[in-house]
Amino acid sequence: MPKHAELRPQYFKFFPMPISETNFQLPGQTAFYRGKVRDVYSIGERLVMVASDRISAFDHILPKPIPFKGAVLNQIARHFLEATRDICPNWLIATPDPNVAIGYRCEPIRVEMVIRGYLAGHSARTYAAGIRSLCGVPLPEGMRENDPFPEPIITPATKAEEGHDEDISRDDLLARGIVSADLYAQMEQYTRALFQRGTEMAAQQGLILVDTKYEFGVKDGQVVLMDEIHTPDSSRYFYAEGYAARQKNGEKQRQLSKEFVREWLIAQGFQGKEGQIMPEMPDSFVAEITARYIELYELLTGRPFERPSETENPLQRIERAILGAL
Repeated sequence: MPKHAELRPQYFKFFPMPISETNFQLPGQTAFYRGKVRDVYSIGERLVMVASDRISAFDHILPKPIPFKGAVLNQIARHFLEATRDICPNWLIATPDPNVAIGYRCEPIRVEMVIRGYLAGHSARTYAAGIRSLCGVPLPEGMRENDPFPEPIITPATKAEEGHDEDISRDDLLARGIVSADLYAQMEQYTRALFQRGTEMAAQQGLILVDTKYEFGVKDGQVVLMDEIHTPDSSRYFYAEGYAARQKNGEKQRQLSKEFVREWLIAQGFQGKEGQIMPEMPDSFVAEITARYIELYELLTGRPFERPSETENPLQRIERAILGAL
């Protein structure tokens, strides 16, 4: 029986109240920002990030939140941020609650450093359309979906305040003055080293890190890793067992990521394009998403997922934890 069998759809009614949003008024709070997934509170030189249970795809927030998703994301991010401090300084100070991260305020660099080890997801769709260049990086001929690249490629995207992020080449980033050559070189060095570490850690758990993205900022003149890393919201994973056989036979890869949510939306006729209507996810599919997120946490960390308390209102629990940490 799968380790997440208790999360199958028939048990959906026993899930705790998901966290759609927070609206705290914290001591010393000077600003508030609601992202696609996180609610961010500014307090002096610190940021308090609450990982909600919202889920996004194609740059749209889906109508139903996913129980436990925020706690899974926050705890995976903590796991990898702590495991990569020797590679790159990061923003994290403390995680006083499964859904909360407190860290240093940084000046964000408006570039997502996307790195891809395999032809999957967006890159595979681009390739299938006959395009052989992505963000200025040439793509080899003769590849099949989910084949590995000769070496990982970096395909940056500009970080949009609203709407879709935009693929962009390194040359265009520099030409438009979005970042300097020295700053980009530092981000690229960190990106490759972080991806290598993530690849090694995933392999130890029987997984393949397919692609991911990193966001950086500047604090005291130093490039700092921000936000989350190596979570299912920002990364794609394949199961290592059976990968080669599936590729040889032209079969779909078993994966743990948000791609199955995107695929479900595509099957319902939604890709975030103008005029398309967001489909409503049935509770059974919401339960399946929760199950997959928890499975990924346990596979990645090698530890059982510790559920947040289900005996009290999660918003009250989160607020109490934040106040105790300030």
